[in-house]
Amino acid sequence: MPSGLNTGDSAWMLVSTAMVLLMTPGLAFFYGGMVRSKNMLTMLYMSYICISLVTVVWFAYGYGLTFGKDVGGAGLIGWANFPGMAPTEVIGRIPTYVYAAFQATFAIITVALISGSIAGRARFGPWMAFAVVWITLVYAPIAHWVFAPSGWLSRWGVMDFAGGLVVELNSGVAGLAMALVLGRGIGFRRQSGPKPGNVSYVLLGLGLLWFGWFGFNAGSALTDGALAARAFVSTMIAGCSAMLAWRLLEWIRFRHLTRMGSASGALSGLVAITPACAFVDSIGAFFIGILAAIACTYAVEMKFVIGYDDTLDVTGIHGVGGIVGLLSLGFFATGQLRGAPGLFHGGSIAVLGKQAAAIVIVGLFTFILTYLIGFVIDRLFRMRMTAEEQERGSDQAFADG
Repeated sequence: MPSGLNTGDSAWMLVSTAMVLLMTPGLAFFYGGMVRSKNMLTMLYMSYICISLVTVVWFAYGYGLTFGKDVGGAGLIGWANFPGMAPTEVIGRIPTYVYAAFQATFAIITVALISGSIAGRARFGPWMAFAVVWITLVYAPIAHWVFAPSGWLSRWGVMDFAGGLVVELNSGVAGLAMALVLGRGIGFRRQSGPKPGNVSYVLLGLGLLWFGWFGFNAGSALTDGALAARAFVSTMIAGCSAMLAWRLLEWIRFRHLTRMGSASGALSGLVAITPACAFVDSIGAFFIGILAAIACTYAVEMKFVIGYDDTLDVTGIHGVGGIVGLLSLGFFATGQLRGAPGLFHGGSIAVLGKQAAAIVIVGLFTFILTYLIGFVIDRLFRMRMTAEEQERGSDQAFADG
């Protein structure tokens, strides 16, 4: 047994890795059920293909860029050769192999999330090219900044326990950029947005996502102790309070309740608690869920006001929900188990300032690079489907080649 290895922590991380991997099939069903039936299979496959593409990229060089030794000491990017790594090496008390696989599942679902913003109007081949380039140029640097101990945002003291910046804000802003690159779909122009083809798929996807989220958040503790327990319970509470708050808002505003609204509400709470889950107590988690539901229920309507076609509300849920969770740490962080306390627990306003600055910096970096990547790939390989292809549906367009 390698020195320093803890078998209990390693077992928990193996389970957590499998749970997080299950989130991508969950997302596939969630997205697949939200679109019209003529686009369903393509949406499912756009998520599934990310598993194979990102895994190969990650173990070839992505892990090294993200968690390798910092290049130049500036905290911007790392470098290491994972294929040459011994299986006996450990990070903390778990094998490095397990940690690398766990982080690979984060990268996989982050790319897959972006597909929801361009559902029904992106060609599959160029989407594969986009996924590979985006993981390399956008995800890896941001993950290094935040997750790697040598990353500059990590050293600065920015709090993001399980990916509010790296996964949620990153995918939400990237989704907005890609929505602008590909422009409005024919359904958006006709004001006949995506009608759920299978609500049962949506609810099944939500269940798989929710289950995996416990591994996502509690697994980020890298141990099976008190830190994981707090993250686990906070995740449950925030998801539930957000679901109920969204339903209440639906009733107040429209006098009716929807299954899709309940699913979106729960998702908004799970997104928002991701960066905060181990830093806040149960009361903080409860209010973060409510705040996320309020913010996201209005954010998803902004695309109709501004006029950008974020088909499945990646920006409105993941982008805005991530912002809510990151900023909430400036108020609700207890400082008990890790990190600095927020304003409600006697902390400094500097905590809130750092969180806000990180949101702006990561958001700008992601938007600019994603827009450029999407623009180039669209010009080289025609990523946007024609109006005729959109009319037939992406499933038929994929079958036609």
